[in-house]
Amino acid sequence: MAATASLTVVGVAQAAGSSHQPEIVQFTNQNVVLAGELFKPNGDGPFPAILYNHGSAPGMLSSQASGSIGPLFAQKGWVFFMPYRRGQGLSTKAGPYIGDEIAQARARGGTREGATTMVRLLSTVHLQDQFAALNWLTSQKFVQKDRIAVAGNSFGGIETVLGASQGHYCAAVDASGGAESWRSAPELQILMKTAVRASKAPVFFFQAENDFDLSPSRALFAEMKSVAKEAELKIYPPYGTSSREGHSFAYAGSATWFDDVFSFVQRHCTP
Repeated sequence: MAATASLTVVGVAQAAGSSHQPEIVQFTNQNVVLAGELFKPNGDGPFPAILYNHGSAPGMLSSQASGSIGPLFAQKGWVFFMPYRRGQGLSTKAGPYIGDEIAQARARGGTREGATTMVRLLSTVHLQDQFAALNWLTSQKFVQKDRIAVAGNSFGGIETVLGASQGHYCAAVDASGGAESWRSAPELQILMKTAVRASKAPVFFFQAENDFDLSPSRALFAEMKSVAKEAELKIYPPYGTSSREGHSFAYAGSATWFDDVFSFVQRHCTP
């Protein structure tokens, strides 16, 4: 694992509300305090687990994804953990918001500089935040350490393929990774293609037909097949009427895709 994240468990608190509310977990990447949302099945475990990488939405908007997907995995006997990377959600105070950093770079040097900044951040400090979360998850007694899969949407899909190329995951699910940025960011194409060629886990790629751009899933699937890596690709029917709604299918359409995703991770994460 290439990241240099260190591990300190700061604490776990039960969120108020129904059983569908997550536990709030804190952990650290070196001296940076981060937090995430945790859904657990009933019982003591140990259970298989999903580490879910959220997208680029500001504030707490990514909690929509964990709230939609987390209970589905918990009901199937899987732990679902969505850590917030620095600058977003429960980790807002841990650093600047990546969307602001990209916007500032774009204002300075146009689309090219914005894309370069995005690639740099996602492949360095944000990837290290993911691995700090993985370290925390691996240290929990209720988690089966050899049965941890990774998944994510949009920017989180990018993080997922980067994580699968360096981390110890049994399976990976990339939902719409790079769909908004692919055409304008050649550096991103190179980064993701290089990552999937080196993937240590099988990858399931999926998008809705009316997402911004289907090229990333198709290109990355082909890249993996070209080096005899195990991968699957599924393009679902349009979701909603706009590209933005199609992009949200990665979490809002979980009623449609969950059985396919669960079958994939269960198949590849069962000894």
